[in-house]
Amino acid sequence: MDRTRIQVIENIKACVVAGEFNSKVEPGDPQLDEEQTRRMLYKIVKHRESTSYAFKNLAALIIAHVGTTIYNRETVIDGMPKITGIRGAAIVTSNHFSPLENTIIRYMVRKNRKGRLFAVSQDTNFAMTGILGFLLKYADLIPVSGDRGFMSTFFPSMLEDALSSGHYVLIYPEQEMWWNYRKPRPLKKGAYHYAAKFGVPVISCFTEIVEKDELDKSGRHKLRYVLHILDPIWPDPALSVKENSLAMMEKDYAQKKAAYENAYGKPLDYTFEDWDIAGTVKK
Repeated sequence: MDRTRIQVIENIKACVVAGEFNSKVEPGDPQLDEEQTRRMLYKIVKHRESTSYAFKNLAALIIAHVGTTIYNRETVIDGMPKITGIRGAAIVTSNHFSPLENTIIRYMVRKNRKGRLFAVSQDTNFAMTGILGFLLKYADLIPVSGDRGFMSTFFPSMLEDALSSGHYVLIYPEQEMWWNYRKPRPLKKGAYHYAAKFGVPVISCFTEIVEKDELDKSGRHKLRYVLHILDPIWPDPALSVKENSLAMMEKDYAQKKAAYENAYGKPLDYTFEDWDIAGTVKK
């Protein structure tokens, strides 16, 4: 196992002990100061109005489509009938354990015969380079940031544009990615706030990580995935946005917890064990 992955696992262990389940554990992410972040965000907003963006967006979606097909050759989707009655927009939530697991949701959206999937991603990801950086910038991703000006104006506007067009939007309520971590983590309420604000359901999902007997070159088990679609969660029109966001968040966590326990046959607790990181322990 390479040193970066070892460091990530150690960071996860430390966060579990400290009870910090939404903290960043990946080293080496791009570092931007406030001014650099602000300039990048407003450049993104302006660029999305250009013809150049439209062409690059199409190219990125083609690449994402092909990548989704390849990555999910063995992916199983459980519970699709639960969402066939959702005709309009929705916010999708799932556990966040890989930079590529959004393709599992893309695969589900395609199977459900929906159009496009937008996904919310941390602003620092948009500073990445290479093919991953290209996809992050152009494959229907919406930046989320600590910049208050952006979050009070452009972010809700971009989210509303996607939802008003009938699309799904993927938001990771666990916030940060924890590499190959099997357990659902305590959630942040942002996804549910916007579901209540815009009056759309939450499509609650949990991805089960299954180890294969085959090992990769690094000695880790290769993985396949089972996406469990749980009961959709609708905002209650009798409740305020704040009340809805808390109630929806609590229900989503309860569903993800139950899905974990059903999938792995063990109760959810946050005592760290090597098994928590899928693929790293040889059988």
